[in-house]
Amino acid sequence: MKKAIKISPISAVLLMVFMNCNAQKKTFVEKVVLKNTTELQLTEMAISIKRSQFSLKEKINQYPVLIYKADTIPAQVNDLNGDGKWDELFFVADFSPNEKKTLELKWSPTDPKYPIKTSVRFGKREGKNLPVHPATEEVLMANQVHKKLGYQKYQTDGPTWENDKVGFRHYLDGRNSKDVFGKRIPAITPEDVGINSKGAVEDNYHVMYDWGRDIFPVGNSVGLGGYALLINNEINRLGIIASDTVNNIEKTTFKIAAEGPVNSVLNYNYFNWRACGNEYQVQETTSIWPGMYGFKNTVVINGIKGKETFLVALSNLNNKNPLKVIESGDWVCLIQHDYLTYERQWILGTAILVPKNIYEGYIEAPKTGQLTDSYLAKLSIKNNKEISYYAIAGWELSADKNFKDSAYFTNYVTALAKQLSAKIKVEVVK
Repeated sequence: MKKAIKISPISAVLLMVFMNCNAQKKTFVEKVVLKNTTELQLTEMAISIKRSQFSLKEKINQYPVLIYKADTIPAQVNDLNGDGKWDELFFVADFSPNEKKTLELKWSPTDPKYPIKTSVRFGKREGKNLPVHPATEEVLMANQVHKKLGYQKYQTDGPTWENDKVGFRHYLDGRNSKDVFGKRIPAITPEDVGINSKGAVEDNYHVMYDWGRDIFPVGNSVGLGGYALLINNEINRLGIIASDTVNNIEKTTFKIAAEGPVNSVLNYNYFNWRACGNEYQVQETTSIWPGMYGFKNTVVINGIKGKETFLVALSNLNNKNPLKVIESGDWVCLIQHDYLTYERQWILGTAILVPKNIYEGYIEAPKTGQLTDSYLAKLSIKNNKEISYYAIAGWELSADKNFKDSAYFTNYVTALAKQLSAKIKVEVVK
């Protein structure tokens, strides 16, 4: 017969405390609480949570994972300053009006993989007869522009970026224009767009493929979302046109800062941009995330003397309809809708969303000169202060065929502007 084990009253109390502590340890869950502070229905709203909001300590080399109602939310960490440590957790989420969402926060020793909905493609070659190779960064000096070199150095003239809705490209060869790729399917476009089977640069993207094609004529404008400075009533282009052999920017650098399933970020630096006898230092950041037919652009200029006006461009090549200017939320929307594509073949709506609090009207660029064929939104600018704006493109052959209708596109742009004005309150419960 086994003897009963006697436990002293003190031991019993200690045991209960120990068991209670273990129970609390097991049930303790970190949470992220998100609150839609508006009456708006929000779809694929971009959310960034800074690294400083998390309690890392023992999780210093781990990755945050967000779970909502047993479903994992696709997210990614971004190292935006290039110091080897991530700076933010980025994801998109839907919200009902005034909705509060509580997400469970877990940690993974490996970077989780999610469906790819954004991408950056950049390729370059070091000589005319050398093949293009993928790259993540570039340095371009003033005498290395397309016309001076005698050949196009870059695949698609520079980097392209896209999400599941639309694609864009930036002419890194000195022109600094921004172009539009129309997408017919949500899948990421092939890596070999802009090069042939031998690895040489080739303009093969102005013909239709299953995924789509380049649809937007740019000419000597700076495209959709390019920019300039107005100084003493003179429009000063950031960069040059195709026939120029020397850039007005001493050195241009480019880097893919982030490329992931829900966010891709591109960084540009323009050193010693000469305009009207002044020199300016410019930082530009381009960001794209799923769900939106557009991208966000942020520009900071050092060297502003107080007499400059910032100009955001909306190329109006092939446009025969009046420009619409509509205030919506925190933004002023400059909208056009017409057969804006090559040879006026398809209907395309384009728009720029600029901050209402610094908007000073718009002007139209001349038909000749260094920057032509554009509406230019005038924004007040301060030295070393960020200006953020959005560029939007809705093609009639994209996933949303309703973009063929002018009123529908206008409603899309103004509704998006209201969403981009919405604030999500973020709290990490530690």
